[in-house]
This record gives sequence, structure tokens and C-alpha cells, in this order.
Amino acid sequence: MNKDNNVHTGSGVQAVETSIAILEALKRMEGGKVTAIGEETGLSKGAVYKHLSTLTNHGFVVKNGSEYELGFRFLDYGGWLRSRYVGSEIIKPRVRELAEETNEVALFSILEGGRAITLFRENGTQGVFTRTRLGRRLYPNQNAAGKAILSQLPESAVRSHIDDVGLPEATEKTITDEAELLAELEQIRERGYALNREESTDGLVAVAVPVVPEETVIGACSVAGPRHRMDDEYLKADVVEMLLSVVNEVELNIAHSQESVSRFGSR
Repeated sequence: MNKDNNVHTGSGVQAVETSIAILEALKRMEGGKVTAIGEETGLSKGAVYKHLSTLTNHGFVVKNGSEYELGFRFLDYGGWLRSRYVGSEIIKPRVRELAEETNEVALFSILEGGRAITLFRENGTQGVFTRTRLGRRLYPNQNAAGKAILSQLPESAVRSHIDDVGLPEATEKTITDEAELLAELEQIRERGYALNREESTDGLVAVAVPVVPEETVIGACSVAGPRHRMDDEYLKADVVEMLLSVVNEVELNIAHSQESVSRFGSR
């Protein structure tokens, strides 16, 4: 790593790249001392200390004794950003409603920077652990919400997405072939919902419906649960109908609100 903190490397600024590397290391390590962070990142102790001091001064990192951890200032940024997303006040209670009616995990996700990101998540009384905590960034080919959103994009945009981030595998059932994914996206467009059959997590099944007010896809609502409860009969007879109904209400309410969806959608 270039030690000159004022030099651009490729399309990035080295000082910023260094700080991000340290933040990512702190996340992976769940905190650590300067020496350990240096070993994790390959940076000198002096460089690590300098960047940690700056990040601490601004609340992005906190120091407990000799150890450093990520600070909750990130939550301030994330909460502010989420509150500004189109339809957030309309979507949040509908996600809670889905969780209560299905007793499973209900989510609303968006697509940004080639990743499906969970903005809202509610647990029903039988909700199980999933990879999709708030803010978690997942490859869209691995989950129902991601595929539901991709299904609403032009094929050229989907191909561009694949070129940029690929089709990584999460389980042996993840779709990693471009032709297979494109064929499934066509099926999703025809039937109106996407399925995730243990493609992100073994034993987990999910169904998602894209949210498309004013012909702009802004995300997808989904319900996820264990395979033994989320069988085909239950999915098609109950969950899909609930999702379609909720999404239809969300789309109508957003379309008739004062918010514009033009600057949102799949960014």
C-alpha cells in the first residue's frame, strides 16, 4: 500500500483507501489494538495510529483502553439516509404487518452498488436467524429480493451488473450461470414474484415481490422462513398473496404521495 497519503492510486485517494481498509478491518476483527490492526491490513503502526486518531476525533471509531472499535456515528448516517428513502414511512409499517401476519421474517431491500441491501427488517413470532440484518450487503443473485429487483431492470443493465460484480455462490443452490439467471428473471417478471430456495442459506426459503411505483423499481418486499414451513402450497396460497396485496398498497400510496421516485430506484 502506498504510504503517501496525498496520492491518488487508480481512481481513489490513498488516504481514504487507507481509512476504509482500517474500518473494514475493525469490522472483521470486532475491534483491536494498533498492532493487530496493522497486521490485519499490512499497514505500519504509525499509519494505523494516525488514521485511527483522525477517525476517533470524528466519532467513527471509539477507543476503549488500548483497543479501538467502530463508533455509532455510522448509525446516525445510516438512520438519516434510510429516513430519506422514498416511501420509508409507508414501507416500514407494512413490513411489520407482513411479519405479524406470517409470523416469519419480513424485509424491504433495495439495490445499490451491485448489492441487495436490507433497509427494513421485522421478526414475526417464529422468525429465524437470517444473513439479512439491517444494512447487510448481499449479492442479488443469492436472494429473492435481489432477483425480484433485477427482474425489473433492462437485460442490458442486468448484464452490466453481472460484468461488474459477477454471480458469486453462497450455497450449492445459488444461481451462478448468466443464462440461467436471465431465464429465471423472465419467469419472475411473468409471475410477479421471486423465490429463493436455499440459495443464500441452507434450509432457508424466501419469496419477494418488487415494489414498482410509477414504473420505477425502488426495492422489494420479502418474507423468509425455514424450509419445512415455507413449502410451495403455503407460499403460493398465502405468502405470495399477502405480499402482492401489501406491495400494491405501498405502490399506490407512494404514487399518490408528494414524494418523487425519480432519484431513487436501483441506483
